[in-house]
Amino acid sequence: MPRMVGRVKKIPVPEALQSLALAPRHLSLLAYLLLDGPMTVNELAARLEVAPTTVSLLVGDLSRKGILERREDEADRRRRIIGIAADQQPAITSWLAPGAAAWRKALAPLTPEQRKLFVDTLLAYEAAVESEGQD
Repeated sequence: MPRMVGRVKKIPVPEALQSLALAPRHLSLLAYLLLDGPMTVNELAARLEVAPTTVSLLVGDLSRKGILERREDEADRRRRIIGIAADQQPAITSWLAPGAAAWRKALAPLTPEQRKLFVDTLLAYEAAVESEGQD
């Protein structure tokens, strides 16, 4: 696990994004939008397992930097759909898509049951790390 984390940390931020001071909290949000497409603040909050107000703050920060854009939901004009700004899409794709492709390649030979066991194990590890930090 430490070797894998070390390797991920070495993935360079694209030059186009380096001046934007992106933090790890931005990475998960951007990955969801890249891989799953535009969504609402509430949908992002559910996936990130944080409060919608937290996501609103992140979206506001990334919108001011020109990374994200908000548009009206055609089905409900009160809702806003959050997506990656078109001019930022290539840099974010080049940065994050290889990791997603690597996960797909690694998980492809596994049966659905094996994938579930793997994901459950990672979630248990995450929970254990969190509980150790609280002790």
